[in-house]
Amino acid sequence: MPPASTLPGVDALWPLCLKIAARGAPSPADTQSPIAWNAAQGCSLQGLWDGEALELFELLKPLLDARHAGTPWAVGQLGQSLDGCVATYGGDSNYVNGPEMLVHLHRLRALCDAVIVGAGTAALDNPQLTTRRVDGPHPVRVLLDPALRLPATLRVFCDGQAPTLLACDASRAHEAARRVGADQVLGMRGLARPDGSTDLRALRAALLERGLGMLFVEGGGITVSRFIEQGCLDRLHLCIAPVIIGAGRPGLQLPRSTAMRDCMRPPSRVYRMGADVLWDLDLRAPAATC
Repeated sequence: MPPASTLPGVDALWPLCLKIAARGAPSPADTQSPIAWNAAQGCSLQGLWDGEALELFELLKPLLDARHAGTPWAVGQLGQSLDGCVATYGGDSNYVNGPEMLVHLHRLRALCDAVIVGAGTAALDNPQLTTRRVDGPHPVRVLLDPALRLPATLRVFCDGQAPTLLACDASRAHEAARRVGADQVLGMRGLARPDGSTDLRALRAALLERGLGMLFVEGGGITVSRFIEQGCLDRLHLCIAPVIIGAGRPGLQLPRSTAMRDCMRPPSRVYRMGADVLWDLDLRAPAATC
């Protein structure tokens, strides 16, 4: 076996992942491709690769399989401290996780059609939501703001780096268009429910109508939690950083369980990302709930 230092690594694998995201996996007849596909096993990596590349492919394989199959699919990401906080009490989250996790986050953006953040995260972080840390296309940036709380001065509305959609209730669409332009507004009837919650199934359906079927829910904690609660998330990448924040802003906020037998127990795999630990949780498997 060749020395590990001579085997192809992540730098060789990543362009292949981008090709699958753009065009699907190679035909089974293409025996020369480093990535093969069959209906039973999905995408598989051929030949010899170094350990880092093999681990990255394993982590991204569910997304690549869904992309090739043309299945609407959503992955969420949440970076939090050892004590379950995503930011300090005042909202400072730069940076909970280390640089390796930030690279992974940008990879997820590049492989998905759209990246979604809630109004609270957008207001606090004023994010760019681009793929500046990796090669790959920028996703459509979706800001979930049913009540139209966000100012038009946010970078995503002004920088022109990637398409942006302000997702709001249809009753606020005209006001939103006056603020950020009609081309940046996605107004949906019934997005804001009478009880104040947001209908995320309606959001997924509206994005799918625009050809945006592969979704990355980047945050924050409340938005990711609501996607899980409404059954709108297929996978969750939960990254734990070796930091203790104290009385900060909590990450996942799901309905209370009265007994351990009622708690979610999704099948999981664990990956090291620098000093952080990433939990890859399959929320669609039968064991995701007891």
